[in-house]
Formats: sequence, structure tokens, C-alpha cells
Amino acid sequence: MADRGNNLDKLNERARNLLKTLVERYISDGQPVGSRTLSQDFNSRTGTELSPATIRNVMADLEDNGLIASPHTSAGRIPTQSGLRFFVDSLLKVEPLEGAALNLLQDQLRAGDLDSSNIVQLASDMLSELTHMAGMVTVPKVNVSALRQIEFLPLSERRVLAILVTNDHDVQNRVLDVDRDYDRDELHQLANYLNTHFSGQPMAEVRRALLAEMTASREAMNQMMSNAVSLAEQALQDDAANDVVVAGQTNLLGFEEFCDVGKLKSVLDAFTQKRELLGFLDRCEHATGIQIFIGHESGYQPLDQCSVVATPYGVGDNAIGVLGVVGPTRMAYDKVIPVVDATARLLGAALSSQQADTKR
Repeated sequence: MADRGNNLDKLNERARNLLKTLVERYISDGQPVGSRTLSQDFNSRTGTELSPATIRNVMADLEDNGLIASPHTSAGRIPTQSGLRFFVDSLLKVEPLEGAALNLLQDQLRAGDLDSSNIVQLASDMLSELTHMAGMVTVPKVNVSALRQIEFLPLSERRVLAILVTNDHDVQNRVLDVDRDYDRDELHQLANYLNTHFSGQPMAEVRRALLAEMTASREAMNQMMSNAVSLAEQALQDDAANDVVVAGQTNLLGFEEFCDVGKLKSVLDAFTQKRELLGFLDRCEHATGIQIFIGHESGYQPLDQCSVVATPYGVGDNAIGVLGVVGPTRMAYDKVIPVVDATARLLGAALSSQQADTKR
């Protein structure tokens, strides 16, 4: 592996340009690239003339370095995942998003009177619409929100409905399993206690205070306080907020790579089994900038035939979620990366604006 890496560093400009030309043709057509097509594209692009023999020799070197391969059904070549990685890291040029696409994103992601769940859904939709692939956005972590109000309503079979209002806009309903029956008046009293003590505080601080209460001596609490803390601790658990909004999964049907029903099912299952997908995305939350996973680099088997372009988004300096695009490994990285980057910035700005509005 070290020798191969050294060899890649020594690729001359001609080999790099030929690889770049081959990858771009493959991304465009999705078909193995033959010497004649590669020669025409290369000569047109560089204004130079390379003989077919020279091109075949360079392609043989690229193949020896594991950057391209020849499918058994064709004499042409396609880039390997290593070849795509080298292309992305060393040959790709990316321009910032501008023009109509940027204007469309800005118009759609203006916070206005939308709550954060609507803004996140719009962001996922726009990622899909602008890239023609699958867009995904993790729901902002609730601990960056402020608790405005909590209410409890009795349900049947020892269950209680907790209604959380955060930032004056977002409403979350959670069903709690409790160890005894509560009547409406009792639940109203418990909610009043919590609202009096915690309303307006960041959710992270509320949780810390509840944890301190839970670890304090129960003898120091009266029964009402104990019941209120127990219900609130269950209602404010993170699990219900850990979700990912996916849009445009059917766009993948338009790519030849997903014509195989088994491959397509594996990818679609990844979108429905959100716990594993979230585990993968959580790895990106503390990263800096755009993260690109090509094929097996994701470490998540259902996405072995895909590429993922992802990045954190946040409010101020705090990362509160991740967004990205899933598509075939031959995605147009130069077009997808700017969309992901701009969407992250605009989503963060929209959520910041929405939070600022709630404080006025």
C-alpha cells in the first residue's frame, strides 16, 4: 500500500489529465471508456495529440496503480473506488454555488414563520431537487433549544402524553410509560411545577438540573417534586429527537447502478433503518468541512455501492446536525459538493434566524 501511494504521488501531468478525463466521461455516461473515446476527449480538451498506443500505455500504468479497471464485459476502463478517491482529492476543482441554484436555496430556506422541522424538511427536499439524488438532514439536536412549556395529559393503560414546546414554535409529542395512573389535575400540577422552574432554560441545562435532582436524596423531595422530575426526565430523553429526514430516494432509480433490485433494496433499507444511518452520520458531526465517503469508505455496508457527501450544520459555532447527499459513486462531485456546502450554511442561518425571532 505504501508503494502504491508513492507511485500515485509520482503520476505525471499527462497521466493525471488522462485519469481526470476518463473519470469525467465515466461520471457523465456511466459506461466504460475506451481508448478512442478517451483520446478524442483528451485531445479536444488539451489541444494536444496523443497516439492510441501512448494512451493505452498510460491506461495500463493507471490500472497497475489500481486507479482504473476493465470490466470483463468491455474493453473500456472505469475508475475504481481508489481512482475516484484520487480524483476527488487531487484532481477535482469545485466552484462555490451561485446563480439560480443559490437564489432558489436562499428563497426556500428563509425561516419566516416556519418551525425547525419544516425548515429541515425543506433543506432535505432542496438537496434532492438540486442534485437529483437522495438528500438527508438530521433533525437538530433538541439540547440547543430552549424549553418554553411542558404539558402532560393522561392516556389509558398507564401512559402519559408529554407535550413539549421549544423556542415558541416547535411542538413535540411523546408518549411516556409510567408506573401508576395519574389524573388530569395531578399532571397539570406537575407541569406547572416544571414550567415555573425550567421555562426559558436551554434543554441541556434542564437535563443537567433534572439529573442533579434525580441523584439527590429522595428524602429531601416531596412526592410531587419527585413525580415531576421523573416524568420530565423521561419526556426530555434525546432518543425521540434523533431522527433523519430523507428526500428523493426514488431519484436513485434513474442511475444504472441501481437497476439491480438487490442493490437498490439494500440502499432503500438503509434509509428506513434510521438508527444505523444516524450512527454513520453522527461521525460527521464533529468533523470540519465537507466529508466525502466513496463506496466502502463509509463503513456502512448498505452504502458500499454509493458515495456520500456530508457536512455538519450549526447555529453559531455549535454543530447541531448533519446534512448530505447519497448517490452513485460516479456522482458529479463538482456539482454536489457546492450544493451541500451552501445548504449547510443557509440551513444554519435559517435556524439561527428562527431562534432569534422566538426571543423577541
